[in-house]
Amino acid sequence: MTTTQETAPAPEREEIITGCDAVAQALRLLDVDVLAGYPIRPYDSVMTAVSKMIANGQMDAEFIVAESEHSQFEIGKHASLVGARAFIGSSGVGWMYGMEALVVTASLRLPVVALVGNRALDDPGAFGVEHNDAMMVRDTGWLLYWVESAQEALDTTLIAYRVAEDKRVMLPCALSMDGAFLTHSQHMVRVPGEDTVGEFVPPYDLGDRRFHPDNPVSIAPQFNEDWVMEARRQADAGMRRARAVITEATADFHRIFGRGPADPFVDTYRMEDAEYALIGMGTVGMVGKVAVDRMRAAGKKVGFVRVKWFRPFPQPELRALLRGVKGVGVVDRDYSFGSNSYGGVLYTEIAAALYPEARRPVLVPFIAGLGGREVSVDNLLQMEETVERATADGVADLTCQWIGVRGPDEDPRDEAATAEGGAR
Repeated sequence: MTTTQETAPAPEREEIITGCDAVAQALRLLDVDVLAGYPIRPYDSVMTAVSKMIANGQMDAEFIVAESEHSQFEIGKHASLVGARAFIGSSGVGWMYGMEALVVTASLRLPVVALVGNRALDDPGAFGVEHNDAMMVRDTGWLLYWVESAQEALDTTLIAYRVAEDKRVMLPCALSMDGAFLTHSQHMVRVPGEDTVGEFVPPYDLGDRRFHPDNPVSIAPQFNEDWVMEARRQADAGMRRARAVITEATADFHRIFGRGPADPFVDTYRMEDAEYALIGMGTVGMVGKVAVDRMRAAGKKVGFVRVKWFRPFPQPELRALLRGVKGVGVVDRDYSFGSNSYGGVLYTEIAAALYPEARRPVLVPFIAGLGGREVSVDNLLQMEETVERATADGVADLTCQWIGVRGPDEDPRDEAATAEGGAR
């Protein structure tokens, strides 16, 4: 008589690794089939980590070093078309160079996952973090997420494939990671075993859209005015369904791995009784929590909200959170020159989300930390004081303020008045 002995699942282990290394570990656990890359800082550490794992026999994947960013995005797109789980990534102007392929990847509804190591756009050349690079695909059908820690980078890479490859969604997903502040900083990370990851993320299946000689399909047909509206509407439907899929995937992640946030879309800190709030994305959330603790110690009822999923945008969550708050400061690590109140992209999105509310807080836009400049606790204390003053003064539309800029202090209202030929 023979007996079958069950193999115990691989245990979770702890490692001290960077944000880029954490993503590479997730790709190994997911058994990604094809990775394409072209070296550009600060994303290229993922390429280094993956190539070492392949060389050491820890990972079985086709790793293609392309001759340009555009080519590597095309490789990822076509690998996904033939049924391979694909990963790509870049930073700054490298992300821009591949824009044609990135747009088509979304239009073809291919669930490629990418990492954007957020970096300032040239010129002037800079390796420091700005969020404008990833923002460039926000209106094209890409899911977008900003991570705060290396642990979240690993966990969200797993969730990203689970959501993107779901038949109800089938859209690409970009994970954004603040360059240097997270891509190259080390954190303690819990790395799960392959068995649990296999339980969480099923095998990739493109279904009857898979490009294969035995399955003749038309790829990227010329629609013109005949069917473009219908194709766009189908992508919109996938993005709308993504909310429910994200909620479901996050709940399953918590059940299988024993960790994970209560809210998939936003991270809140001391918001239960907050009268004022600051909002940001990425690693500014860690600084924000320290600043809130300091303000709470001074007797101020302030909370912090970190937006995680930027697409789909967490409109219901932000409305519920901010309905009873007096004033809100929005910290943008991006710019949108000439936009509403001359604010950043996040501010404009939040202002639109709150517009239908009968009780809206005073919204104050800020831009900080561009080009990798630090957003300090003192910066956030300054922003909160400005929000309190604007709320007390009843200011309904305050022009965006740039925080931490060298040079003489200037009132942005003076600049706006001068530009319009008037005087304050």
